[in-house]
Amino acid sequence: MRDFIYSEMMIHVPMCTSKEAKNVLIISDNAEKLTTEAARYKEINLTVIGCSLNEISSLNDDSYDVVISEMGNDVALFSHVNRVLKKDGLLVTKHPSLDCVEENKSLMSILGKYFKIIMPYHIGDGSTALLASKEYHPTADINLQRADMLDGLSYYNSDVHPAAFAMGNYIRKEYLGIIKN
Repeated sequence: MRDFIYSEMMIHVPMCTSKEAKNVLIISDNAEKLTTEAARYKEINLTVIGCSLNEISSLNDDSYDVVISEMGNDVALFSHVNRVLKKDGLLVTKHPSLDCVEENKSLMSILGKYFKIIMPYHIGDGSTALLASKEYHPTADINLQRADMLDGLSYYNSDVHPAAFAMGNYIRKEYLGIIKN
């Protein structure tokens, strides 16, 4: 697996979905590759914290446009993420394989309390991430100018972005009413 695909998809999908991402939070204990990708956006203010609820709980309300999380998925995390996100903010998080149906349905139901759009997307290695958005739809609201102006990428582009959200019928049927798009 080419690990650049993961970091490009975790960063550029939310960055090119958000209307004007200025303040970005990365929650990770190993954020070097994610930080490198985020640095392509010269106009953003980037905050990186470890996977600790204490660090997240100390952040100011309504401060971030985008949160990218590699932290485990629990109710306390999402409550804090919701609090620190702006009213049109979005979250990208890792999650269990879509084959873990009950675990994902529970996770997506929790996210559904905070976000109006919840969609899994392919991140290049056979696994998926979840994009949860308060306002912007990842395929309808893609910022094509931002996506097309990124230089030096190895995988992500404005064609890959919407294609990453394509799911087979068995996924659509299994998650009918749970995925919010």
